[in-house]
Order: sequence, then structure tokens, then C-alpha cells
Amino acid sequence: MSIFNALNISASSLTAERLRMDVTSSNIANANTTRATVNENGEIEPYRRKMVVMQPGSNDFKSFLNKARYGTESSTKGVKVTGIIEDRQPFRAVFDPAHPDANEEGYVYFPNVDPLKEMVDLMSATRSYEANITSINATKDMLLKALEIGR
Repeated sequence: MSIFNALNISASSLTAERLRMDVTSSNIANANTTRATVNENGEIEPYRRKMVVMQPGSNDFKSFLNKARYGTESSTKGVKVTGIIEDRQPFRAVFDPAHPDANEEGYVYFPNVDPLKEMVDLMSATRSYEANITSINATKDMLLKALEIGR
């Protein structure tokens, strides 16, 4: 085991949480975007909420080797982003016949983005980011104290 495993785990989480904050910020910025994409039928669709999918660590050769050698998987995997998916919830329909994007019935379809939910996600990602910064600082302090033992 490397002495820097704790730092590597926290660093992988920092990267994942930063992406999560970026995606959430994009969702908030596009909360009222009624013309974002063109679907397979040639119709214009509103922005669709995006979400980050994360999973523990990676299945690299080192983890398989440790499992074969010691019978257990390495616990120093960290976090890995597996993708960014779109939320398949239906769009919000608002009756506004004067809107330029209104359909024949007078309804405008707005993105499936709930600003309140996005703010909660943003706060959660920020808190996770801060917790990992605290973990990195604690690990750094422990390593510095370990170096002082030899003095």
C-alpha cells in the first residue's frame, strides 16, 4: 500500500464532485431554455436535466492482481464518474399562447429542471468537496507529523 492512497482517494472524489457542480450549474443556467435540441422527429425540444453517475473506483489490473494475490480487493479505489445521463422526466407544460415557442394549443414546454432540487444538489456537492479538502489537509498534516518523528 502506498502512503498516498488517502490523497488519491480524496483527489478522485474532488474531481467527481467538481464535475457534479459543473453539471448542476449548467442545469440551473438552462432552467428556462425552451430551444435546446432537435429530436429524431425534427421537433425542437427544451433543455433536458443532466445528472452525473458515479461508482466506486476502477477495475484496473492492480485491483485484480491484489484480489488474486491476497484474496481481497484493494480498498483504495476512490470514485469514478461513469457518465452523464439525461433525466427522462416529462417537461413542464405552461399555458402561454403569446410565447414564440407555444404549440397550437398555446402550451410552452419548459425544461424538467427544478431550481430547488438543483440548489440542493449543488449544496450537497459543495459539502462533499469541502469534506474531501478537509480529508486531504488532515492526511497532509499526519504525513508532516510523521516526518517530524525522525528529527
